[in-house]
Amino acid sequence: MKILFIQPCPQLKGINGPPLPSFERLIIKIGMLIPRLSFPILAAITPEQHSVKMIDERYENIDFNCQYDLVGITAMINEISRAYELADELRRRGTKVVLGGPQVSALPTEAKEHADSVVIGEAEEIWPQLLHDLENGELKPFYQQLHPTNAQKIPSPKMSIISHYFIEGGVQTTRGCPNRCKFCYIGNSPEGRVFRKRPIEQVVQEVKNSRQKIIIFYDTSLTIDPRHTKSLFKALRGLNKNFICQGNVDVLRQDDELLSLSKEAGCIQWNIGFESVSPQSLEDANKRTNMVEGYHQAIEKIHNHKMNVHGYFIFGFDHDTKDIFDKTWDFIQQSKIDSAHFSILTPLPSTPLFEELQKQNRLLTTDWHQYGFHRTVVFKTKNISETDLLEGYKKLYQKYYSWHAIVNRFFNLIQRGISVSKIINFSIENIFTRPFYLKYMYEER
Repeated sequence: MKILFIQPCPQLKGINGPPLPSFERLIIKIGMLIPRLSFPILAAITPEQHSVKMIDERYENIDFNCQYDLVGITAMINEISRAYELADELRRRGTKVVLGGPQVSALPTEAKEHADSVVIGEAEEIWPQLLHDLENGELKPFYQQLHPTNAQKIPSPKMSIISHYFIEGGVQTTRGCPNRCKFCYIGNSPEGRVFRKRPIEQVVQEVKNSRQKIIIFYDTSLTIDPRHTKSLFKALRGLNKNFICQGNVDVLRQDDELLSLSKEAGCIQWNIGFESVSPQSLEDANKRTNMVEGYHQAIEKIHNHKMNVHGYFIFGFDHDTKDIFDKTWDFIQQSKIDSAHFSILTPLPSTPLFEELQKQNRLLTTDWHQYGFHRTVVFKTKNISETDLLEGYKKLYQKYYSWHAIVNRFFNLIQRGISVSKIINFSIENIFTRPFYLKYMYEER
């Protein structure tokens, strides 16, 4: 069979209309500089008698005149409207379509209206059966594994199906998260709440095989099992690679050995979900692993080990007021974090946050196209108006991406020691993404 995987681009609309101007597509590329692993992993477990191709709409157009036996599309909530649009057009042309991904898993019945088949949850152990059923004309409407994928059996992704080059590569060493943050898909899905570890030797081999010098760990957090992570870092020493890791601020604040080993392995940056500088907002989110009073100490320790800090922040919690943006900006300035990402609180279907807001009749829309984390507020806020939330959010990004702020962050970086990888990563997160966040994400397409 001929199989096509499609990664939809949420900024695109229409099938036969004019293509997105090259400059605007360049802005989208700049804003999304890392590969995803879902399709390369499925390609690795697809029987060799089938041919597999992947199209990432961020980088290339889809030729709807090409014939395929099966098209697989995965989507998160901000991509689902585009995924449905593509699926409807392909099915109109007689192509079988299977949909999967977090949003599809949350609302499989809705997704089935646009697909011949839907995969709920993880797919590694159900994918060969789906292909076998399709070959025999027995494709089922829904597929769902009876248990989370055995991490020991997750294959190395077949990266050769990605036709374009990414500056930074990606690898996954664990799956799942035991935490239950109200807003998160992962810890609130049946398979996501089961924490699993892949064999360290397999991960090391994938790192060796990567064409990229800088590699991002896609793990929810590398601080869930510090003992395992320390063994991983020891195994990665001497590979001449640089890593970007995600971890919990409280663990990083307390575990000096973990920080030292990460630096020795080649880590150049820790990504941290601070979420908020308000303790009340953290309580709203059920983010019990964060203690605001420990933020500065954790950042200082990471900086002392000559590694950068990238912070994630969310705005719109029930205890947030208009001054949350000034408080966050003051924290960024005082702590001298090296880069940051801001988003508007967005209730994802199947999460406790969504269910809570739904029961309170506070959802303003279920048009998933509006659930983009940036341009719109999709629920009734409490202590800040939707207008003030959007305006404060936009002004914070403008402050953050001012050239004066970027230059200050660069001088802070120089004081801690620079390298080619650090400069590349700093440029990606402070300069190359600047037009995406200052212009493109606010414009409706």
